[in-house]
Amino acid sequence: MSRLRSALIGLALPISLGLAWEVAVAIGVSDGRLLPPPSRIWAELVRLSANGALAEHAGITSWRVATGFLAGALAGTVTGAITGYWRLARETLDPSLQALRSIPSIAWVPLFILWFGIFETSKVMLIAVGVFFPVYLGVSTALSAVDRKIVEVGRIHRLTPAGTILRILLPSILPAYVTALRTGLGLGWMFVVAAEFMGASAGLGYLLVDGQQLGKPTQIVAAILAFAVLGKLSDALLEAAFAPLLGWQDTQGKEV
Repeated sequence: MSRLRSALIGLALPISLGLAWEVAVAIGVSDGRLLPPPSRIWAELVRLSANGALAEHAGITSWRVATGFLAGALAGTVTGAITGYWRLARETLDPSLQALRSIPSIAWVPLFILWFGIFETSKVMLIAVGVFFPVYLGVSTALSAVDRKIVEVGRIHRLTPAGTILRILLPSILPAYVTALRTGLGLGWMFVVAAEFMGASAGLGYLLVDGQQLGKPTQIVAAILAFAVLGKLSDALLEAAFAPLLGWQDTQGKEV
C-alpha cells in the first residue's frame, strides 16, 4: 500500500504539468508546434505501438543498455575492489582513471568507431564506459573508507585477500554499492543516446535523430518519454533486486 501511495505521489507532478500544458495549448496560449501537448504525444505513442515500431526500437535500446551495464558494472566492481583494497594499486591506477573519467562521452565516439566499427560492439562499449566510472568510484571510495577493525577480523580468520574482499569488504559496502550501480545504470541510459547516434538504424536514439531530421517534434518527445519510462523501470527493478539484502537497514528514509 505504501508503494502504491508513493507511486501515486510521484506521478502527481508530471501529470499536473502535462494537464497544464494541454490546457495552455487548448486555449491558445501556445500552438504546441515545437512542444506538443500530451494528447498529440499519446497519439504518436499509439501510432508507434500499433505498427510495432515502439516495441522494436525500445527492445533494441534496452538490450544495448543491459549488455553495456553488465559489462561496465562488472569491470567497475573488479577494478574498484582492487584499488580500494590495495593502496599501491590505488596509487598506480586511480590518477589515470580519474583523468579518463573527465572525458565527455561524445569524445569516445570517433575512437570507438575506428576500433570497433559502427555496429553493436562500439555502442555497447560506449555504454559500458559510462557505467564503469561511477561503479568503480563508488566501490573504490567505499572500500577505502571501511573500518580497519573489520578487516582485522578477516585476518584473524586467515582469509585470503580475495576472501576478505568477497566475504567482508563487499558486504559492508553494499548500500554504497547499490547506489553506485543505480548511478551507473542512469548514465548507461544517457550514454546509449550518444551510442545510437553512431550510425544506428534502430533504437530510441534513432527515433530522436529521425524526428529531428524530418522536423517531427511529437516523435522526439515520444522517444524522450520512452527513455524516461524505461530508465525509471530499470532503476526500480535494480532497487527491488537488492532490497532483500538491505532489509537490515534502519534508516531515516524508512520513516512514514
